[in-house]
Amino acid sequence: MLKKLFKSFRLPLSRPKPRSTPKVLNNQQHSLRRQQISRHAVSVVERLQGAGYQAYVVGGCVRDLLLDHEPKDFDVATNATPEQVRAEFRNARVIGRRFKLVHVHFGREIIEVATFRAHHPEGEDEEESSQSSRHESGRILRDNVYGTLEEDAQRRDFTINALYYDPSSERILDYAHGVPDIHNRLVRLIGDPRQRYQEDPVRMLRAVRFAAKLDFDIEHHSAAPIRQLAPLLRDIPSARLFDEVLKLFLSGHGERTFELLLDYDLFAPLFPASAEALERDPGYTGRLIRQALANTDARIEEGKPVTPAFLFAALLWPALPARALALQERGMPPIPAMQEAAHLVISEQCRRTAVPKRFTIPIREIWDMQERLPRRQGKRADLLLEYPRFRAGYDFLLLREEAGEQTGGLGDWWTDYQEASDSERRSMIRALSNKEEGGAPRKRRRSGSRKRRGPHKESAPNTYGD
Repeated sequence: MLKKLFKSFRLPLSRPKPRSTPKVLNNQQHSLRRQQISRHAVSVVERLQGAGYQAYVVGGCVRDLLLDHEPKDFDVATNATPEQVRAEFRNARVIGRRFKLVHVHFGREIIEVATFRAHHPEGEDEEESSQSSRHESGRILRDNVYGTLEEDAQRRDFTINALYYDPSSERILDYAHGVPDIHNRLVRLIGDPRQRYQEDPVRMLRAVRFAAKLDFDIEHHSAAPIRQLAPLLRDIPSARLFDEVLKLFLSGHGERTFELLLDYDLFAPLFPASAEALERDPGYTGRLIRQALANTDARIEEGKPVTPAFLFAALLWPALPARALALQERGMPPIPAMQEAAHLVISEQCRRTAVPKRFTIPIREIWDMQERLPRRQGKRADLLLEYPRFRAGYDFLLLREEAGEQTGGLGDWWTDYQEASDSERRSMIRALSNKEEGGAPRKRRRSGSRKRRGPHKESAPNTYGD
C-alpha cells in the first residue's frame, strides 16, 4: 500500500527526454588535449573502440581539465557490458552489486569503466530484479539497467559531469549543456531535482561538495528542494555516509563545505549531536569546528597528512559537556561521566556514519588526553610526553583554546614544557606545587624570540599528532 502511494507521487514527474544530437565541440572549441589524459585511459578507450564498442573518457576528469584542475582519476564510459569489458582486458575485474563497474589495473593506477546506464522503468513496468530495484521513497537500490550513450548522459547527476571526450578525435560531446554551466560556474542537476534527490539523496551532498570544491553556485532549481529533502539522508547506509563525510571534509575545502551544509540543513542529518550543540552554543561550537576544518584545509594545501580521527574528535567534542553534565546530575563522578558521555556520543555517531574502530579508538584517546593534560605534578608531565597520543592531545588542547575555552594557560604551559631543559622542567613542576600550596609561582624566563606553537601557527610541525 505504502509502495503504491510513493509510486503515485513519482508518476506525474516527467523525465527529460534524451537528446540524440549533442552539442559537439571540436578541438578548436575547447582547451582539452589528448596529452592531458592518462595514457592508460586512452589505451582503454582505443582498445574498446577497436573491438567495435563506443567508449569515451567521461565525467569529473573532463570537467576538471576544462577548469585547469588536476584530475584525481580518469573514468571511461562504454556500451560494452561489464563482462564484455573484462573479456578485453586480462588485468580487469568486475566490482559492485548495486552498480556494476569494471576496474582495469595498470600498476597503481586504476581506470574505472562503466557501462552506459538507462532510465529505470516506472509504474506498472517497474520490476524488482537483479538489474533494477527501487525503495518506496524513490531511492534506487540497484542500478544495472544498460542503455545508450544518450540515455547515459541523462542519467548522470550533474550537467558538468555529463561530458564525453573522445581522445581519438579530440571532440567533446555535451548532451546537457555542461560546458556553459562550467563557464557560468553552476552546479545543476540533470532532470527534475526532487526526483533525482529521491533516487539518491547523497546527490545533495555531492552538490555541496562540488560547489565547495569548484567554488561554484548551486543552480536555483537544483538547490530549492534540498532543505525539505535533507531528512532522506537518514535512510542512507551508515558506511556509505562515512565515505561521503570523508569526501566532504578531506577535499581541502572543508570549511566552505561546512558553511554550505549548514545553509542547506544537511549538517544535522550527518552529525545530529553536534548540530544540537551548535544550536545550544553557536559561538563556541562554530569556532571550534571552523578552526578544525581550516587547519585541515591548510594541511591538505601543504601536502601534509591528515587523519579523520582528529577531525571527528573536533566535530563531536562540543556534544560532550552536556552529556557529561547530565550523567553527573544523576550521581556519576566527573571523570567516569566524561568517559561514559564519550562512549554514548561516539556510539550514536557510528549509527549515523559508520566510523571504523581504527578511528574511534584514537578519538577517545584524544579526548582522554584533555582530562590528563591538567594533571602535571610529579612525574606525570614527563610520562605524558612519552604517551603516543600526546601530540594529538596537545594540538587538540590548543584548538579548544583558540575556540574560546578558558584553560588557565594550560596550552602555553605545555608549549613551554616541551621546549624547556631538564632543570627548567623541574622548576616548572615545583612552581605548580607552590601555586597549589598558596605560594607565588615561579615563572621561567621566556626568550623574546620564542613563539607559542599551535595549529594556527606556521611553526606548528604537526597539527594532528601523526
